[in-house]
Amino acid sequence: DVQLVESGGGSVQVGGSLSLSCAVSGDEYRGLCMGWFRQAPGKEREFVARISVVGTTDTADSVKGRFTISRGNADNTLYLQMNSLKPDDSAMYYCAVRLSSVCYNRAETFEYWGQGTQVTVS
Repeated sequence: DVQLVESGGGSVQVGGSLSLSCAVSGDEYRGLCMGWFRQAPGKEREFVARISVVGTTDTADSVKGRFTISRGNADNTLYLQMNSLKPDDSAMYYCAVRLSSVCYNRAETFEYWGQGTQVTVS
């Protein structure tokens, strides 16, 4: 089994920055695709960014150039650096793990999810 715990959310002013972390545990997580998604009230969960086992990344057009995804050297922590935040970035942010080295941007392809951390930009 794989467990994920997000941290780092909070409230920030427009143009500010936040850094999210996701602690991953469980032997099965190694060599996997990891990603960040977000969901605002009344909206569907949407892709934010993902990183493959070899470090290849992809980010949504809406956050490209502002958000950066990375993973720790031991692969047990996932990060999301968020800069130049906008009100539209306000949402619950979730980290997720896909039990495969092949990465997709679709939420339904990720098997394990954290509980989420709230980000509010005003």
